[in-house]
Order: sequence, then structure tokens, then C-alpha cells
Amino acid sequence: MTSELSLPQVLLQRIEHEYEEQPTLRLTPRQAQRLWDLDGPTCGVVLATLVDAGVLQRTRDGQFARRSNSQSLRMKT
Repeated sequence: MTSELSLPQVLLQRIEHEYEEQPTLRLTPRQAQRLWDLDGPTCGVVLATLVDAGVLQRTRDGQFARRSNSQSLRMKT
């Protein structure tokens, strides 16, 4: 997913950190949107970015969960 929306690295790292702190965290896009107080388009781009980076994976039921072998975005900065 590509977008003109520029995401602050601190936002991506904050969300990644929440998934690290709670390894069993599984959220639908709507739940993620509410949890992090994001609008729909921003939340979609954040989740897609983290999936593309190998941090998250989308489950069969549409939730986003941490990849067991995730690569931290902090290592890529």
C-alpha cells in the first residue's frame, strides 16, 4: 500500500513497542484506530507499513499480530 501520507517514525516505533510489550496483542483495524486515536486512513497506512516491514502480520480473521520473527524498525533507522 502506498500513500502520500508521511508517518512519523516515533508513531511507528510506539506501536511496535506496544506489540513487543504485549506479544499476544491482536487488534482489528478498528480496534487499533481507537487504541491509538488515529483516523482510518492513517491507521491503515501504519498497519500496512508495519506489515511491509515484517513487524506485524495479518491473521486470517483480519487482526494484526506481531510476527514471531519480527524485525524491529528501530534497527532499520
